[in-house]
Amino acid sequence: MLGRFMPKEVKFFDLFNAHARECVLGAEKLKALMVALNTAPEEAPALTIEVDAIEARADKITYETVSLLHSTFITPLDRNEIHQLISNLDDVLDTIQDAAQAVAMYDIRRASPAALEFADIIVLVVKRVFDAVHLLSDMDNGPAILAACKDIYTYESDADSVLRSAMSQLFREELDVRELIKLKAIYELLEEVTDRCDDVANIIEAIVLENA
Repeated sequence: MLGRFMPKEVKFFDLFNAHARECVLGAEKLKALMVALNTAPEEAPALTIEVDAIEARADKITYETVSLLHSTFITPLDRNEIHQLISNLDDVLDTIQDAAQAVAMYDIRRASPAALEFADIIVLVVKRVFDAVHLLSDMDNGPAILAACKDIYTYESDADSVLRSAMSQLFREELDVRELIKLKAIYELLEEVTDRCDDVANIIEAIVLENA
């Protein structure tokens, strides 16, 4: 009974929102990187560095969230759900960073149509992740949150289709084995970003259904 009258730490939602904003920025920079490979390749290294900076800021938000979780007696959501949500958000941005760094590591000098399509999907799906996270502080937003999650699942499925098509074309048409290996790795990382967004949607959907 006493717990009903004790304040709950609501800063968690601010931290979720802050991290989700960094995810959107990371997705937009990743798309800019892919576009730059074809239009302004000299800008690519700087864009990769910007993704690294965004990921570093997000890591600090993750650390602050986990620290707050350890020091808060009453939380607005289940403690495990809080930890899962911030961890899954961090995975989204970590994978975006991995994809950007792979472009530099593998010396990718041109973005294929498939890579550009992945980049477009990533921006769309991460923005819907942000929408879902932003609405999470009020369970009256349940239907809108679930709609955002449904969109996330759709985008992830779209990315799966792009991956299948891109891989099929790659193995049919690419004769340079080294180039094939590099592009395969890039495609898989780009698709994995949408998988990580799917993970975020799963935990958000569970939170909404549990608290409905």
